[in-house]
Amino acid sequence: MKTNLTFLIITILVLAASCSPKDEISIKKEELAKMKSDAANLRNSIEALEKELAVMDPEFAKENRKSVLVSTLNAEKKHFEHFVDVTGSVLSKKNVSISGEVLGRIQEIVAVEGMRVNKGQILAKIDAESILRNIEEVQKQLELATILFDKQERLWKQQIGTEIQYLESKNRKESLETNLATLKTQQSRTLVRAPFNGTVESVQVRLGELVQPGVPMFQFVGESDLFIEADVSERYVGLIQRGDSVEISFPSINKSLNAKITSVGAIINPNNRTFKVEIAVPSLEYLKPNMISVIKIKDYENLTAVTVPNYLILQDNKGDYVFTVDESVSKKRYIKRGKTYQEVTEVLEGLTGSEVLIDKGFREVGDNFVVNIAK
Repeated sequence: MKTNLTFLIITILVLAASCSPKDEISIKKEELAKMKSDAANLRNSIEALEKELAVMDPEFAKENRKSVLVSTLNAEKKHFEHFVDVTGSVLSKKNVSISGEVLGRIQEIVAVEGMRVNKGQILAKIDAESILRNIEEVQKQLELATILFDKQERLWKQQIGTEIQYLESKNRKESLETNLATLKTQQSRTLVRAPFNGTVESVQVRLGELVQPGVPMFQFVGESDLFIEADVSERYVGLIQRGDSVEISFPSINKSLNAKITSVGAIINPNNRTFKVEIAVPSLEYLKPNMISVIKIKDYENLTAVTVPNYLILQDNKGDYVFTVDESVSKKRYIKRGKTYQEVTEVLEGLTGSEVLIDKGFREVGDNFVVNIAK
């Protein structure tokens, strides 16, 4: 009896375990996976059937496809210009080395590097002691010669003495006057002065140094007769001519102006394959030699170019294209690009300028998509 009861209890426990919640969850998971698989197969079948119907019936394609919300803009037909941006440097025609004109030691250096000076302002002083002594000596000799000449002249007027005596005294006086003028000129040249308004670029002498005539003392750059020099790639040879108008900007002072090319180099630099251009610039406040400038040189223009924003142009293995709108349907239009400048591209082929381009949402559409244009 006990044996039968034990067997009955074990049987009940096994049956209960076989109907546990864990087995029910596994069964439901399997059912869900099967349904998902069936749904995916059904969706694929629906999409395949829709594509077949769309090819057979275009009206069905328009009705069945969901519209994409987009914004539009018009292709423009306008004057298009292309510029070459070149970096140049401001230079001065008055970039000179200033030298001493007399022999002597540097007694004082007034100028320092970067100092702005006016024409005639003293830059340095050379010891003039020997010249001053010579001037003093000649002045004394001249005083005596003048007294003798005055006396000889009075005697000559009274017809006393010979003409030779008169002419000798006169010549003596005039020679001393010439010597004195020469010495005073030399004295003035012991003061080294600025030849024009400008900036002291560098000081090349030291206090107490012995200088000779012709030895450079200062590198000096004038503030007038400024020009810009730039290196332009050789591929623009023939496109840039003397007299062409250019726009120049100076980023450091936030200024810009228009000017003309005054010189085009005739030689290509073999090191960087460029040629030089020069542009004369008028006086401008705060403009300084060696300042960096950005030059915009026009190398191309089209008075009736069709243009589109750069970002609307897409590309595939066939080429460049944009999306246009025709009766609320997107159209893929292949184009041929021209030149690009400042986020605008010239279109040589593919558009006439009257098209409506898809702007916002252009990446969400394809060929023959139904679109809803946002107002």
